[in-house]
Amino acid sequence: MEPMERRAHKSSEIGIETREDGPPLIKGHAAVFNVIESGGWFREQVAPGAFTESLKEDDIRALWNHKSEIVLGRKRSGTLKLWEDERGLAVEITPPDTQSARDLIESIRRGDVDQMSFGFEIVDRKNDVLWEDDGDERLRTIKKAKLWEVSPVTFPFYKDTDLSVKAEYRSWRDSKTPPVIYKSKLYRRRLDLDLR
Repeated sequence: MEPMERRAHKSSEIGIETREDGPPLIKGHAAVFNVIESGGWFREQVAPGAFTESLKEDDIRALWNHKSEIVLGRKRSGTLKLWEDERGLAVEITPPDTQSARDLIESIRRGDVDQMSFGFEIVDRKNDVLWEDDGDERLRTIKKAKLWEVSPVTFPFYKDTDLSVKAEYRSWRDSKTPPVIYKSKLYRRRLDLDLR
């Protein structure tokens, strides 16, 4: 079995929405399509439809920072919803009422965590990946991947994604205050990570 690979994305906007009722939701894109990023000695992009088969067949988990001991959701239990849209791999997580999940939600709300990632495996290296010469760096296009997990993460690989928390509270009804939507654009310098 080939080793699992991980890729992370940086968000440009993050938001919190308060509503009347319901559990908190973490939403975003764990992968983006047709966005080329440098992986150090090669460049990489994910093709649209790369996860179609895996989304139908596999029981995928949502973790915090790729840590298997902090499970935020699971496809089979219905606490993790995944689909491909025009942008990429869309994610909706209903996290558990645990301290680690509450801490993560607060970090997302504050803007400290605004990135997502996905853990995947290339099963057929000959057919599922396309390598092309593209100047100094080779370009790797992921055409098909087995998805293991998605994670909000601390450090990015790709620059583009979106991650937000929709927190629903009943307390606003008591104060007669309507739901409020907070949004802020976060611009940060890209972290230069040596992923080799």
